Amino acid sequence: MGSNQKIRLGILFGGRSGEHEVSLTSAASVIDALDPEIFEISVIGITKKGRIADVSELRTMLPPPLLSRVHFNPALEANNSGMRLTSGLPDKSVDSSKLPQIIFPLLHGPYGEDGTIQGLLEIAGLPYIGCGVLASAVGMDKDIMKRLFLQAQLPVAPFKTVLVRNLERQMESLKKSAAEEFGYPMFSKPANLGSSVGICKIRSEKEFETALRYSAQFDRKILIEKGIDGRELECAVLGNDEPMASVIGEVFSANEFYDYEAKYLNPASRLEIPAKIDDQTSQEIRDLALKSFRAIDGSCLARIDFFLERDTKRVWINEINTMPGFTPISMYTKLWAASGIPFEDLVRRLVMLGEERFREKNEQIISVG
Repeated sequence: MGSNQKIRLGILFGGRSGEHEVSLTSAASVIDALDPEIFEISVIGITKKGRIADVSELRTMLPPPLLSRVHFNPALEANNSGMRLTSGLPDKSVDSSKLPQIIFPLLHGPYGEDGTIQGLLEIAGLPYIGCGVLASAVGMDKDIMKRLFLQAQLPVAPFKTVLVRNLERQMESLKKSAAEEFGYPMFSKPANLGSSVGICKIRSEKEFETALRYSAQFDRKILIEKGIDGRELECAVLGNDEPMASVIGEVFSANEFYDYEAKYLNPASRLEIPAKIDDQTSQEIRDLALKSFRAIDGSCLARIDFFLERDTKRVWINEINTMPGFTPISMYTKLWAASGIPFEDLVRRLVMLGEERFREKNEQIISVG
């Protein structure tokens, strides 16, 4: 691509998960922040029912002031297989010269952040921004993620995993063993979800069964985790095989814990960047962020969330997010801005990292003979 050519960026957004609205906000934030003289943006929407959005649906998925800044793509065109996923409706407004050179899958939660859309893009031969199939799937499944972290000797808070199909049969034994091993408070959460959807804080034995049944609505596996009385700290990672870590930020939740309402709806929640922690703790968290990113074979970007236990000052890894939010209140972009990489430069780097990983994969031999 010549120096005078615009970067043709395809924003893939929406999706089937409970984080559909978060994805819409992330997409709008990215579109609004990018210079139209540098980026030529196409939008490909996925409806809540999981199909490619047509142009009329795309127009309802973005704020009206942004509609003139994007091209509408009611299709996802493959580079190498003749595959074409469309809205099913004819549309003559798609200009092949405007097709994106790289896809930015701003999709959160299942069917977007869990390796499924990444696998589709791999099959279609389309370069994309973000972690690959394996890292995305592992990062979404908190059970598998924590097991890999433990294997890598990373500090993970004590937890148990239970299959929903076995929940009622095991409820009494779980209640007893969790109380003995973790004590109260503890948390229940779906293994595969994000944005704190489906999470319950369990303060006493009488809340245990209700909490687990609530979390069980969202996934086939649920986690029971020891409650950590700690500060909530976050670190952003950027890169492929030689990633770098940002400064550390702290979350101050308006609610008892940083749930969906506190993240996206309550303006009293706030972020502090950089976090007021000592240099040694900051470096420990940055090192752990890079180790956890490598443990799942991450690429391009991730945000890693930590607890700094108040009494012991011990650092615990909470989870890794392979496609963090890009909303106006999201920590990822703010952490890099505080680290000296403003938003537009950050997106440019993400484009380069996505193309680098795509080229690297294309150079590998995948068949013999």
